[in-house]
Amino acid sequence: MADEKPKILVVEDDLDVAEMLNAYFRVQGYEVFTVNWGEDGVRACQTVRPDLVILDIRLPDIDGYEVARRLRGDRRTQEVPIIFLTEKRERVDRLQGLELGADDYITKPFDVQELRLRVRNALKRANQGSLTNPVSGLPEGALVDERLNEVLLKNANSWTLLIISLENIDAFREEYGFVASDDVLRAVSLMIQNTMSEMGPSDDFIGHIGPADFVIIGVPSKVANLLGSLRERIVQSLDYFYPLEDREKEIKPDRRLAIKIGKLESASGQYESVDQLKLELLRQKK
Repeated sequence: MADEKPKILVVEDDLDVAEMLNAYFRVQGYEVFTVNWGEDGVRACQTVRPDLVILDIRLPDIDGYEVARRLRGDRRTQEVPIIFLTEKRERVDRLQGLELGADDYITKPFDVQELRLRVRNALKRANQGSLTNPVSGLPEGALVDERLNEVLLKNANSWTLLIISLENIDAFREEYGFVASDDVLRAVSLMIQNTMSEMGPSDDFIGHIGPADFVIIGVPSKVANLLGSLRERIVQSLDYFYPLEDREKEIKPDRRLAIKIGKLESASGQYESVDQLKLELLRQKK
């Protein structure tokens, strides 16, 4: 029915957090189900058939990664959006989540308003077929996978991929809020697009392979100039995203906004799938 409430399944062993999310999202107009164990989460997803799962990684029995793995392996639940809710912050954890097909990843402690927007955006992407990123407006999901699949079908030495990743955006969001972090992502996406436009018309493509990971499918002959220009322009701008009084503060490297750029060429190896190509591209960042 058109007026049916979207269903959210919360898999969270912290009873206080689970109850808070239950109460909050019910007020927001969602139908909410909560379970505290991973095995129960798998079973509930198969019976409730939720529109979205908020999934903690640390659970008393099987972890959230195993829950996600089982959901993605079952045709009844393989398309359900998953938002990981976790204390894990390391890059390897995010890579593991991406490899399992997570739609988003938010760290504790979290802003419940930010989580609400991420839930809304994930549901919107699912309903629209994940065509564009709700923050930057750039292609993501199926549109990006389609272009990357075209890359795989091309002849050797005929393509170059660039990845531009905004690092530590989660730490920035924790300090200054989700509105400020979204402004940073929009600004970086515009800088990338403007830099590409300044190099003249071409068939270059830009999209997302992660919330803060931009991919460019570029013309090999332009890559060197594009890399240099992007790195210089974005690095020079990062300090200006901080309030004036905080720009001179000592911020730990693992919490300060930074940019990492990587390059992958057809000559680098053979890739059997788009997912394998994306994971290899993420490993090229430096």
